[in-house]
Amino acid sequence: MKLYEKLADEIESAVRRGVFAAGERIPSVRKACQQHGVSIKTVLHAYAVLESRGVVESRPQSGYFVREPGPARAARSPASAPPAVASEVDVSRLVLSTLRSIRTNAAMPLGSPYPDPSLFPWRRINQYANAIARRRASWNLMDDLPPGNPELMRQIARRYAENGVPVDPDEIIITVGATEAINLSLQAVAKPGDTVAVESPTYYAMLHAIERLGMRAIEVPTHPADGIDLDALAQILAARKIAACMVMPNFQNPLGFQMPDERKKRLVELLGAQDIPVIENDVYQELYFGESRPSTLKNFDSKGLVLHCASFSKSLTASYRIGWAMPGRYRAQVEKLKFLNTLTTPSVPQVAVADYLRQDGYDRHLRHVRRVYRQQARIMTAMVQRFFPAGTRTSAPQGGYVLWVELPERVDSMWLYQAALARGITIGPGYMFSTRNVFRHFIRLNYSYPWTAQTEDALKTLGELVAQMA
Repeated sequence: MKLYEKLADEIESAVRRGVFAAGERIPSVRKACQQHGVSIKTVLHAYAVLESRGVVESRPQSGYFVREPGPARAARSPASAPPAVASEVDVSRLVLSTLRSIRTNAAMPLGSPYPDPSLFPWRRINQYANAIARRRASWNLMDDLPPGNPELMRQIARRYAENGVPVDPDEIIITVGATEAINLSLQAVAKPGDTVAVESPTYYAMLHAIERLGMRAIEVPTHPADGIDLDALAQILAARKIAACMVMPNFQNPLGFQMPDERKKRLVELLGAQDIPVIENDVYQELYFGESRPSTLKNFDSKGLVLHCASFSKSLTASYRIGWAMPGRYRAQVEKLKFLNTLTTPSVPQVAVADYLRQDGYDRHLRHVRRVYRQQARIMTAMVQRFFPAGTRTSAPQGGYVLWVELPERVDSMWLYQAALARGITIGPGYMFSTRNVFRHFIRLNYSYPWTAQTEDALKTLGELVAQMA
């Protein structure tokens, strides 16, 4: 049994013996550290376990209290139905400004879109790459041409097959990260001026692709647990011409949900009835918190209308930016566009990743990453509920590494962004996740980085700023 589990059992036993009565406050995190001679991280893990068991609850600005008898009070998920109000926010400019602030200010990266790189086996992959470079003194450009390295394509297809998705390696096109896969896929199915349906909120890389190609986005309300509202989407399809749909069914950024299988199937059928292609961003596919890897839209695709995009950037290594597309009936167009847009994807990173997949413990690495993210998601959720004022609500991520937080309505996330940055803390303001001014009092937080006393202090500071603004 791990140390935090022992501590959780000890406190739970004390509650059941009546040492701590219902409604009574248990020792603070710092006091518990002193009493038990353990780290802050251990106590936070233990308290998160106690919360998940329904033994204690966190109260903003007050601490942890023994739950009153009765059903547990689950945190509500934020609503996400956007009103019909246009926004003039320049999403790409705001995103770039946010990323630059993280880099130039060395701030607490709660607003980072990237996972903690210390969890990746980058040294091992670099060893493979160096060995490949030494073995091949010269490299033929022909080796880099699309669709990509055959062994890497085979390894990717093998992983899908092991999870019940039969994939022909010849359908796979290797790209420079999932971003290129998304851009190429969109370019293959739509043209400038076309309208593309997206989730609301949606991951801003989707909006970047639409903006770059001169297209228009129509936002579809998205449920924080079930995904895109299929009835609302059906109404939109009946009322206007839609060139394509772009979604993240698994661990959507920023909501973190896993779309139920029956809704994935219905989405594919709904779009397939009108021959509308759907671009599936499945970049977080390996970062699930459940027992098994979730299904994809590709599982339910019988017409070749699903253009599936993914990468290793969120699960294995971000520095090499190895992604792929499985574009179904649009494969020929995507391969041609890949050649026209970037010509090649460098071979050495492809071969290095393929060697790692074939020879090293990728599944063992993933089990560790999932365990870390799952625990840190619980801790950050508990800390937000503890430090932020009444009226704050959070998502319930089923995978990935981001938490979506709804603040009291009077709080403007851009004001909070600027105030937090002045104190060395970054956040993801809600403005980035919509083409309209719809999520002004929402923020996205990254929980992939190690939990430290500094992280706790940063969240406490954010809570104080939110309380002042509210």
